[in-house]
Amino acid sequence: MSSYKELLAQREKLEKQIEEAKSREYAEVLNEIKQKMADYGISLTELGGGRGAKAAKSGRPRAGVAPKYRDPDSGSTWSGRGKPPRWIAGLDREKFLIQK
Repeated sequence: MSSYKELLAQREKLEKQIEEAKSREYAEVLNEIKQKMADYGISLTELGGGRGAKAAKSGRPRAGVAPKYRDPDSGSTWSGRGKPPRWIAGLDREKFLIQK
């Protein structure tokens, strides 16, 4: 029967072999995936990665909301949706309306 120290040494040697095998296989798999993506014209958004993943899933592009309020001092705008910016918070919003 092996001693505790011998088993630890064996485990360390096996872990090193495992890491080396994983690194080799990782590189091979990555190259294979890249090649297949190029062959079939697959993009990252189709795989569900990247920033455009949500937009690609919804099936339609989302339009931005036009600004409704403007800060006369800085020129910053706000659509009126979400948390109000500091320059308009707690004030009468009528003064900041953008005239159409």
